[in-house]
Amino acid sequence: MNRSLCGQGSDKDTRHFEIDLTGSGVSYEVGDSMTIWPTNDPILVDEIIKTIGANGSEPVKSPSRETTLGVALFRDCRITQTTPKFLKAIAERASAAPLLNDLLKPDRKQDLDTYLWGMEVIDFLIEHPSIKWAPQEFVDLLAKLQPRLYSISSSLKARPNQVHFTVDVVHYESRGRQRKGVCSTFLAERAENASVPLFPNTSKFRMPEESNTPMIMVGPGTGIAPFRAFLQERKAIGAKGKNWLFFGSQHESCNFFYKEELNEFKRDGILNRLDCAWSRDQADKSYVQHKMLENGAELWKWLDAEGGHFFVCGDARRMAKDVDAALRKVIQEQGGRTEEQTNEYVEKLKSDKRYKRDVY
Repeated sequence: MNRSLCGQGSDKDTRHFEIDLTGSGVSYEVGDSMTIWPTNDPILVDEIIKTIGANGSEPVKSPSRETTLGVALFRDCRITQTTPKFLKAIAERASAAPLLNDLLKPDRKQDLDTYLWGMEVIDFLIEHPSIKWAPQEFVDLLAKLQPRLYSISSSLKARPNQVHFTVDVVHYESRGRQRKGVCSTFLAERAENASVPLFPNTSKFRMPEESNTPMIMVGPGTGIAPFRAFLQERKAIGAKGKNWLFFGSQHESCNFFYKEELNEFKRDGILNRLDCAWSRDQADKSYVQHKMLENGAELWKWLDAEGGHFFVCGDARRMAKDVDAALRKVIQEQGGRTEEQTNEYVEKLKSDKRYKRDVY
């Protein structure tokens, strides 16, 4: 299954994917992630082959096997993001690339990163048609295509023989071209009629062993994935522990992922509290950390008096840091602790495995 989780007017393209595991021997626990091996966009592969003056049937040794140029570019090589070797070859052989030559100097790394944003291998091939590439030489300048890791958003106890994912499909325009995320568009555009190579990754992002323990879950955007699995699991095993979810996205009208399911969990008494933050529905942006602070007294009660476990999933660069700062503020203000005592409390939460993060 491949269905949109967004309504009309959404700036995002977030999808729910279901893959049938029947006969695969693949198993997993809630909290685990799954590694998926994508293939590249065949249209982009064809364009690259034509641009370098090849036909795709030329024999090459790829990072993974002896094969043809077409197969290597489709299955084995990273054909979007450039490599230092590729850029150096362009700079050395292009008839006019003084800027690139300068940017490749060690002290210009920041400037090079800025210059490369939104540029892919195909852009350099088109810009420098004078360079002639032998198929093997070209393949040797590319990196190996890497798998992608996704948090699992289902429980086998609730959905036997299935694994579900919650994925932002990446597509944007740069330099007049449409760009696509390698794995997200593989899942969105081509996986339905293909075998999807995947294998589970065991995680320490586990629910409490004691099913009566309260859980506080913070998962904005696709960070909701493992918590959907947690709630499915707790319902399936008849767990009595309380559950509180903080969810956030841009607009309530079109970005309320799994709204019907979450409301069903509430009706069934599985989800005791649901606090949502919609960042674009009002002048002042509202995020999950703001909802935590607004409910600081209750959050402290769940955490300290009731021994709750605190989970965070999603963006590591900003969200997870902001959530951590909000958690420390709640502990300091509601628990009457100094900054040093707060830091000690948080470290104790972590060592007791009561504060867990699945961030990326």
